[in-house]
Amino acid sequence: MREANRKLQQSHAPLDAAPMRPNLFATGFGLFTPREGNLTTATALPRKTRELHSHHFDSTVWNDFQFRPDDIVIATYGKSGTTWTQQIVAQLIFGGQDVNVPEMSPWLDLRVPPKDVKLQMLEAQTHRRFVKTHLPVDALVFSPQAKYLYIGRDGRDVLWSLYHHHVNANDAWYASLNDTPGRVGPPIERPTLDVVPYYRRWFENNGEPFWPLWENVRSWWAIRDLPNVKLVHFENLKRDMPGEIRRIATFLEIPIDEKRWPGIVERCTFDYMKAHAANSAPLGGALWEGGAETFINKGTNGRWRDLLTAEDCRAYEARAIAELGEVCARWLMTGEM
Repeated sequence: MREANRKLQQSHAPLDAAPMRPNLFATGFGLFTPREGNLTTATALPRKTRELHSHHFDSTVWNDFQFRPDDIVIATYGKSGTTWTQQIVAQLIFGGQDVNVPEMSPWLDLRVPPKDVKLQMLEAQTHRRFVKTHLPVDALVFSPQAKYLYIGRDGRDVLWSLYHHHVNANDAWYASLNDTPGRVGPPIERPTLDVVPYYRRWFENNGEPFWPLWENVRSWWAIRDLPNVKLVHFENLKRDMPGEIRRIATFLEIPIDEKRWPGIVERCTFDYMKAHAANSAPLGGALWEGGAETFINKGTNGRWRDLLTAEDCRAYEARAIAELGEVCARWLMTGEM
C-alpha cells in the first residue's frame, strides 16, 4: 500500500490559483494538498490549508458550499456520536417530530453522492440546515457565522464501533466508495483481521484504512475557544443526555418548548433510535448487512477493556498525550476538561 501511495498523482490544484508549486504528500488514506495559511492560535479564525481526497473524502465540496448565517456543522472523527448528535439537533429544530435525518443532513465531504447533488439539495432546504463532516478543521471552509459542534470519544471506543461498521459493510458499500468515478488513492478493502489486530493496525498506521485520528482531534481542540465552536463528548452524552441536550440548545440558540421536551428526549435515546433505525441510517441502512439496525449498533463504551492488553492501553494513552497534550488527551478519554 505504501508503494502505491507514493505513486499517487495530483488531481486538484490548490484553490488559491497562485503560481506556487503545491507540496504534495501521500498517505494510506488518499492525497493531501497543503495550501498557504494555517491555524496559528487557539482563537484565530481557521483557514482552509489543504484538500483531502480518499476513497471516502472529497473536501473540495466545501469550496462551493454557500453558508447561511444559522447553519450548523456537526464534526467528528467518525463513530464518535455523529448520528446521535444529528438526531439531537434534528429534534431541537423540529420539536420532537419523527424525521429522516440522513435525508436532510448529509455527510457533506463524503464523495458520494456527487457534490452537486448534495449542494442542490441543501440549497433547496428552507429549515435551519445541519450537515456533518469528518474532516480536520484545516481541510474545510470555516464560517464565522455557522455554529460548530465537535464530538469526541476515546479512540479505542471509536475503533470498536468503526470495526463493526466496516466488517458489516456489504457489496453496495464497497461499490459506492471504490467504483464511483473520481476516487483518489487506493480502494478500501474488506477487513480480514479480528478486532484486536485491526485495532493495532489502525493505531500503528495512523488510522489505516480510514484516516488519522490525532490530527482531527488536535485541529478542533485548537479552536475550542471560538464563540461558535462547542466541544461535546460521547461519555457526557451517555452520563447526562438531557443536560447535554439543553446545553447544545443554548449554544445553538434554539428555545425549547417544554411541552415537547419529553418527546425530544425520548427520540434521542438509543432504544428509540434503534427501534426507528431507518430514520437514522444512511439510505435506510441499505449499505450494511442486517440493514439499519446494524448501523445503529450498541452505543456503549469500554468493549476494548477485556480484549486489549495492558501494554496496548499504555501505548494508546502515552501516544494520546504525546499527540494531544495532557489536557486534550484527558478530555478525549473521559470527557473531562
